[in-house]
Amino acid sequence: MIDTTAVIHPSSIVEEGAVIGAGVRISPFCVIGANVSIGAGTVLKSHVIVNGHTSIGKNNILWPFSSVGDVNQDRKYASEPTRVEIGDRNHIRESVTIHRGTIQAAGITRIGDDNLLMVNAHIAHDCVVGSHCVLSNNVTLAGHVCVDDFAIIGGMTAVHQFCIIGSYVMVGGCSGVTQDVPPYIIAQGNHAKPFGINLVGLQRHGFSKEALNAIRSSYKMLYRSGKTLDQIKPEIASIANDHPEVQPFYDFFARSTRGLIR
Repeated sequence: MIDTTAVIHPSSIVEEGAVIGAGVRISPFCVIGANVSIGAGTVLKSHVIVNGHTSIGKNNILWPFSSVGDVNQDRKYASEPTRVEIGDRNHIRESVTIHRGTIQAAGITRIGDDNLLMVNAHIAHDCVVGSHCVLSNNVTLAGHVCVDDFAIIGGMTAVHQFCIIGSYVMVGGCSGVTQDVPPYIIAQGNHAKPFGINLVGLQRHGFSKEALNAIRSSYKMLYRSGKTLDQIKPEIASIANDHPEVQPFYDFFARSTRGLIR
């Protein structure tokens, strides 16, 4: 079904069954698969491919040569009808690749809202990227990676399978992330190590002085006290009782499966 207000260049291919919303603009030489849904106001620049069981929300912009929803690179994949789901107002720049999920996981690769995915970024099968994130040029997420809201990942960074990047994290460019990165911190290097809290980023997002002090104290307990994780958990839980901003930091310990960067 194609809305009558959509504008589709005659050189583009939209397969029967695709759902194209109001005001969608599809530029020359795009290919849209039969099981694709594109929400109102979304713009596809030239040479964009959207394939598979893929849902794209409203007011996104997909730049030339981006590829969304195509077959993933997992050798176990056997053409199952897995999905890609993308929210609203994302900028997906040139040559970005976003691959469909696998049945070994939830079957979905999911992108939230208001993200900037820069040139040549790769989001592999079963990844979950939250909202308001920035993936800089040539960032590579391996399968099953989770990137929480407001995270920024610097260019040329590679993230190992199943890693979690916490909210408001800043990962410096050319890093290799092989373990989980707790919320609020700066990580850099290969392999990535912690370098304090993301103070400037947190200030820009309106965190109070009291919240910043509580987050800094939690960081110091984790990385500078010399205590084990089990020893510091009650102390950080106590801080979180008085400062809710610390709760995601504490909750992250239970989410981590690959261990925390050190």
